[in-house]
Amino acid sequence: MMIPKVLIFVACFILISSCTKKEEKHIVIVDQGRPANDLVHETSPYLLEHAYNPVDWKAWNSESLELAKKENKLVVISIGYSACHWCHVMEEESFENDSIAALMNDNFISIKVDREERPDVDQIYMDAVQLMTGKGGWPLNCISLPDGRPVFGGTYFTKDQWTKVLVEMSDLYKKEPEKVIAYADRLTKGMKNKDLITVNKEAVAFNTKSLDALVNFWKPSLDLVDGGQQGAPKFPMPNQLLFLLRYSVQNNDKELQKHVENSLFKMANGGIYDQVGGGFSRYTVDEEWHIPHFEKMLYDNAQLVSLYAAAYQLTGNEYYKKIIEETLDFVHTELTQKDGAFYSSINADSKTNTGELREGAFYIWTKNELETIIDREIELFYSYYNINEARKWEDDTYILYKTKSDTAFLKEFGLTQQELNVLVSDWKSRLDTFREERERPSTDDKVLTSWNALMIKGYVDAYRVLGNKKYLARAIKSAEFITTKQLNKDGSLFHNYKDGRSTIEGFSEDYAHTIDAFISLYQVTLDEQWLVMASDLMKYSMIHFYDKNSGMFYFTSDQQTNLITRKTEVVDQVISSSNSVLAINLFQLGHYESNKDYSKISERMLSNVYKDIKTTPSAYANWLALYLNYSNPYYEVAISGSNAMEKIKELHSYYLPNILIAGATADSDLPIMKNRFNKDNTYIYVCVDGSCKLPVTDTERAVGQLLK
Repeated sequence: MMIPKVLIFVACFILISSCTKKEEKHIVIVDQGRPANDLVHETSPYLLEHAYNPVDWKAWNSESLELAKKENKLVVISIGYSACHWCHVMEEESFENDSIAALMNDNFISIKVDREERPDVDQIYMDAVQLMTGKGGWPLNCISLPDGRPVFGGTYFTKDQWTKVLVEMSDLYKKEPEKVIAYADRLTKGMKNKDLITVNKEAVAFNTKSLDALVNFWKPSLDLVDGGQQGAPKFPMPNQLLFLLRYSVQNNDKELQKHVENSLFKMANGGIYDQVGGGFSRYTVDEEWHIPHFEKMLYDNAQLVSLYAAAYQLTGNEYYKKIIEETLDFVHTELTQKDGAFYSSINADSKTNTGELREGAFYIWTKNELETIIDREIELFYSYYNINEARKWEDDTYILYKTKSDTAFLKEFGLTQQELNVLVSDWKSRLDTFREERERPSTDDKVLTSWNALMIKGYVDAYRVLGNKKYLARAIKSAEFITTKQLNKDGSLFHNYKDGRSTIEGFSEDYAHTIDAFISLYQVTLDEQWLVMASDLMKYSMIHFYDKNSGMFYFTSDQQTNLITRKTEVVDQVISSSNSVLAINLFQLGHYESNKDYSKISERMLSNVYKDIKTTPSAYANWLALYLNYSNPYYEVAISGSNAMEKIKELHSYYLPNILIAGATADSDLPIMKNRFNKDNTYIYVCVDGSCKLPVTDTERAVGQLLK
């Protein structure tokens, strides 16, 4: 059967991944004299932005879908997020247009979705658009049957394109509904087949030879000059670099270690890093990390702190320490609310001096501004930050960007490191003061449990290697926010929080990252309450998310019923997939609790994705971290005695990614710690799968046992 022309329309595609507190500027809603639609009752800043559009927007819920069925109308599902530049463009061009709104209101039920609040909905309709067009991105605009099955989709549409789509789809559904329904049947079947997990029933030998082959297959795609992966746009991928760093050390690959360190150096020197206020932007449009898309996301900065912490632990490079501290200062100042929770993102766009909304306006500089601010040391400043014709951006503006190491710069200008440090500190202070007079970009102040858990992990990792107690205090405060605000009596988590309201049930990503964060907290505090809560969350996940047939975890729980299919997330993107994180959690809890079932499930999950790993290893970086636990030596390190905390801190001065840390300062019922307490001495037990070497009292000797 011929597919109607409108159904194979290839949407105009623009991939936009766009997407403080000194004087916080949050999103302002203007009603423009119009009545509010249903979104006025939502908490998402992105949804609230659309509350006074002439489009009669609904939120994603069962009531909206039931209304579509009752009125037998097609559904427009429009998905975006606050920091998305082209989402706002389409709103201004189409959704604020009265004639287009009338078309939508008369012929469709229109649902607006915040992709960060509803990643489950986003996954389903992104899959549909990718199957239809071969592409994806945001804004994501789908048209579905009243029951939610998609029939058309694309990304950004101009006003004329969107009008054409609305008219043709509406007419087709009214005149030939059977064609639309038949297409929806085929597309939905394709979506479900695309997501099937092939259960691997054959035993996989996880060994160093196979892992070496996977890494060697990956290597040609690495950018050995500028760091990261080859090509543009260029995204920092923390899970990839964390794995490659660990692999390079455990397998003595000096070239790969050099690549990771070069990547960290280039990112920290680049325009992707805010040289004035700290913190990383989402990505750069070029290969050299120079021109960022200026939004700052919580999840990027959280994971990059963990990455730089691992590199500092290995190398002791003070530059990495500086980046950790500056990034955490940025997070604390601009993305942290009073109760310890963390906001989601800061927009790329802000207003210029003339009131024009422009991408990066808050972060870019003209020569006139710089010469006024820096004054006498301007030539030094220009050389240090590459303010020259070759590095000019748009409209005679510049983005601070370093290409020289401090060592080379000192040699060129005859300065000492101390003199340079004083200069740079003074420059940043003056630039920051000047910048504070500008209009700040808006903050998306919703709180997401999974992203907050990533930030807890970042703070724990920073505390682990720097020993700064305020980092641990902030991690604990945020963890307590989750346990008091986001955790229900039945053991379930909420996904979102804003203005005292949590409205969306948690997804597997919330459980995965929270369990991971709580295990990390236990490892630095030895407070078993965190391990108990991690264990309880895993039990809940096993009941409500685990699919015994595939051996994997669904993204949505069995309590959520208004989706056309349940997705299974396995690919490690910028945030590691929920399944890979849960597999590692099971591996760790299996050791802590002597739970062989957890250990078997973890290994089975890794086996299930092994064929896909061989095809695209870079897309499974966190799975490969689990692979290392099997292919290389992996140790349990149990420390028991009154001085256990001191021994733990000594252990953290070493880069030891292949160990599981447990400890207690008194008798403990934790299986890994049972019958190990001695009131007279603090012993360190180094074990492999329960088989232990002779306990020692000296940390250095224990490390020696690990490195043999």
